Amino acid sequence: MNEELEQYRRWIGRRETEDDVITPWPVRAMTATLDRNDPLPAPGEPIPLGWHWFYFLEAAPASVLAADGHPRRGGFMPPVQLPRRMWAGGRIEFRRALRMGEAARRESEIVAVTPKSGRSGDMVFVTVRHTILGSGEITAVEETDIVYRDAARSGAASAPRPAPAQAAWCRTLAPDAALLFRYSALIFNAHRIHYDHRYVTHEEGYPGLIVHGPLQATLLLDLCRRHSPRPLAQFDYRASGPLFDTEDFSVNGNPAADGASAELWTASASGSLAMSATARFA
Repeated sequence: MNEELEQYRRWIGRRETEDDVITPWPVRAMTATLDRNDPLPAPGEPIPLGWHWFYFLEAAPASVLAADGHPRRGGFMPPVQLPRRMWAGGRIEFRRALRMGEAARRESEIVAVTPKSGRSGDMVFVTVRHTILGSGEITAVEETDIVYRDAARSGAASAPRPAPAQAAWCRTLAPDAALLFRYSALIFNAHRIHYDHRYVTHEEGYPGLIVHGPLQATLLLDLCRRHSPRPLAQFDYRASGPLFDTEDFSVNGNPAADGASAELWTASASGSLAMSATARFA
């Protein structure tokens, strides 16, 4: 493992740049997916914060996809051999919203490769820093933590953490096939754990389809939009456990008394914590 880690750490400092234009379709499609009736932003008007995730999408040829639906490793991301991959969390500093019609760029750099081990086995965390620019101006700086993990082991799963019992803000959703398909399509993500029931249960050992980590984060951002008039300045989030399509889940928040921040989380219907987050408002 030490020899492999030294190889992976050679990826630190690797960079890539993606250019895009903030076009209407992703905003229209995500608005419908969230069951909102917002008017489409006109040219020059802002799109919702965090929705840069629907742009700068990797379009890997079908011939380079691995068995799990992800592009084979060893390009921009290091070739970590652990079989399971997922979002572990991240941090975003928002400076301003991207605007409809403007030219945008994402500059990405691998800034850390960190090994860990626990009851579930070996893990490798890869941290990627993204700088999002609109019309040449920095609009957000984001760090995303991707975790690679061992295959599932019998009896190795940790006991789920309980979610907070009370929430001032709450929305319940059904993670049906349509929701998971729409989100996978919006981010052009072919990872089979989100839509291929046989693969996720037989090959990765999960009880059902997995709700995307970025979808949960997007729903937490949307919860803030629904309940607070103040724009976000910072959003930090961390995954604690999976959500499956076998039961509904909730998106929750408790704002601070002064309205300057909010503690947020997603939870399964049985009360298990899936993602926790802190939002700080401008």
